[in-house]
Amino acid sequence: MKLKQLEGLLGDLQQFHNPKVELEQYPTGPHIASRMLYTADFSFGDVSNKVVADFGCGCGTLGIAAALLDAEYVIGVDIDAESLETASANAGDLEVNLDFVQCNIGTLRWRGQIIDTVVMNPPFGTRRKGADMDFLQRALEIASGAVYSLHKTTTREHIKRAAIREYNAASAEVISSI
Repeated sequence: MKLKQLEGLLGDLQQFHNPKVELEQYPTGPHIASRMLYTADFSFGDVSNKVVADFGCGCGTLGIAAALLDAEYVIGVDIDAESLETASANAGDLEVNLDFVQCNIGTLRWRGQIIDTVVMNPPFGTRRKGADMDFLQRALEIASGAVYSLHKTTTREHIKRAAIREYNAASAEVISSI
């Protein structure tokens, strides 16, 4: 699939009807989502034929992009039932298979590195300090391959240091900033 085609398909997805401020819900735009997943797949080989989890999946944009890029299996995880309903409808509209789990990332009971790649657009921690780091820590515990995460530019260096020093990531790299 070409990048423009992926972006076009993601542009047709439903977004939050009533975003919950306390959950820092905001849509992941088709431009950034398509480029993030396309880069993960075509530059690093981390999507096609991989097991991918979309943490804090919201309306499912990143997970659906992974499915469109031929991920072996995709699971979306979110705390909000309304978001998961929208994500499920979006997946159905595009005829891609995703499974969804409703839970708090912090209480997710997965053990070990059972996911190849985690993609996420976590809360930035503006409503609850450290929310972004909770997502990052859990993703690094579960991913056997790679974690692709969107963060504010101002927190970039802190995120990179924490990933390596506190969460034992093998490396941390900024692939793109927009």
